[in-house]
Amino acid sequence: MTRTLEGRIALVTGASRGIGRAAAFALAKAGAHVILVARTVGGLEEADDEIQKVGGTATLVPMNLRDGDAIDRLGASIFERWGRLDAFFGNAGVLGQLTPLAHLEPKVFQEVMEVNVSANWRLIRSLDPLLRLSDAGRALFVTSGAARKHTAYWGAYSISKAALESMALTYAQECEGTKVKVNLINPGPMRTAMRRKAMPGEDPATLPVPEDMAPKIVEMLSPDFDGNGTSVNFQK
Repeated sequence: MTRTLEGRIALVTGASRGIGRAAAFALAKAGAHVILVARTVGGLEEADDEIQKVGGTATLVPMNLRDGDAIDRLGASIFERWGRLDAFFGNAGVLGQLTPLAHLEPKVFQEVMEVNVSANWRLIRSLDPLLRLSDAGRALFVTSGAARKHTAYWGAYSISKAALESMALTYAQECEGTKVKVNLINPGPMRTAMRRKAMPGEDPATLPVPEDMAPKIVEMLSPDFDGNGTSVNFQK
């Protein structure tokens, strides 16, 4: 991969494993300095080790995305250190429980909505001024076919992704006429921990790995990507 993002600053949530980790590695390999956000310090350190091996650089931010005040402080810290943000990959998400809506525990529903929806709104609120200070700010959010399939027992996750889509596309409209572009990407069935939890009987060897998707993420977070308000299905 050529270093098409040399000198750019990118932030990735859920960066300690799966799609987020693969995206962070690819962004760093393309030359970006990557801000890695995740809850697990060990996972962040392992991701950082991989990035350093290819000559990349990263800043580690252990954070629970349910902490809105911490998200606000993150935006302030980025401004103080770099004065802008060039790319934001909103990847972090939780599945919750696969169960009838009437059986969902309130705390489970609340966690899914807080991580998948509210945290991304809080991140938009914190990072939007920084993206607008970039010469080509890019924001990309991970969605799912569950947002529109309305599959039984997937209620919490489905509702959260539908809300995320609406929020991201609204934000995209608010960025029309600016240098900021906002888009969605749907990985489809992918070999991740979340997929294993949702489909325990599935053979993971039949699924693509997050690394397969990483070049598309880099493309959509690059200055040359001009789409705005689009939703891309990685597996067509």
